[in-house]
Amino acid sequence: MIIQTAFIGDVILTTCLLEFFKSTDPGCEIDFVLRKSNASLLRENPAVRKVIAWDKSQPKVKSLAGVIKEIRRTQYDLVVNTHRFASTGIMTLLAKARYKVGYDKNPLSLFYSKRVAHQFGKGIHEVDRLHALVAHLGGRSFKPKLFLPDTVTEQVKAYQNGPYRVIAPLSVWFTKQYPADLWVDFLNNSAFSGHTYMVGGPDDFEEVEQIREASTNKAVTNLCGKLSLLASAALMKDAQMNYVNDSGPMHLCSAVNAPVKAIYCSTTPDLGFGPLSDQSEVVETKEALDCRPCGIHGKTTCPKGHFKCAYEIDQSRLEIQPAI
Repeated sequence: MIIQTAFIGDVILTTCLLEFFKSTDPGCEIDFVLRKSNASLLRENPAVRKVIAWDKSQPKVKSLAGVIKEIRRTQYDLVVNTHRFASTGIMTLLAKARYKVGYDKNPLSLFYSKRVAHQFGKGIHEVDRLHALVAHLGGRSFKPKLFLPDTVTEQVKAYQNGPYRVIAPLSVWFTKQYPADLWVDFLNNSAFSGHTYMVGGPDDFEEVEQIREASTNKAVTNLCGKLSLLASAALMKDAQMNYVNDSGPMHLCSAVNAPVKAIYCSTTPDLGFGPLSDQSEVVETKEALDCRPCGIHGKTTCPKGHFKCAYEIDQSRLEIQPAI
């Protein structure tokens, strides 16, 4: 059993462990515990026997008890907890398992079979931290990978009649998000002649629609709320280029090896969550700002009030460079 109950990007990156176990033990059966809102990412993945979804919108104690009850139905050989907080520590502690491994920063890790140091540092990617949990079992590290069912790839074919690019303009955290007026400038001034699709969740539709309406570019379609996470990934996979913030859509690109330009405002790739696609570029300010990064996850507002980490990015770097 693998446990990762954090955000979309965290679950996507943790699929590197599915690839690891498929390689080292092809016949093994894997259950995956995650939050309910992310369950669609893995429900049709052939590497996963069962998805155990935790509905975090419900009262915490009752919903956690339900997940633990489901977990305890199975006698596991191995539990890998990739989450660092107490709730999943309780899941791990109460699971019926011969061997339990997780990060030493989890407050209940004292009771694990093996505790692994959780290390932040320049050059250490989250995938490296995840592989550290299973490195003692042998085998090499893998990139994250999402399985795209035929039904999903068919769903996006209607949008793939010509060259196109995809923009995921929003983020949960304001300071991770390239500003709306700069997206409008990019749409208006870019040399790209194909169609632009803008993606996000249902709650993103109105804000993204304001960007689309403010632009003079007429070849823009707002698909927020119209595509599932996997369908968004399928659309990104065959795009000429994808434009994302340091957020979940960047990891969707990594997991389907889609071309990507990742815009970093308040955060930096040194935190360990950079893009992993073969064709990827980090776009960020060249100015050495002493306030950057202002936190691991970003902030709801710029602490300094100037948001220079976004407004001083050279927008020309977003253009797609012709192949040599």
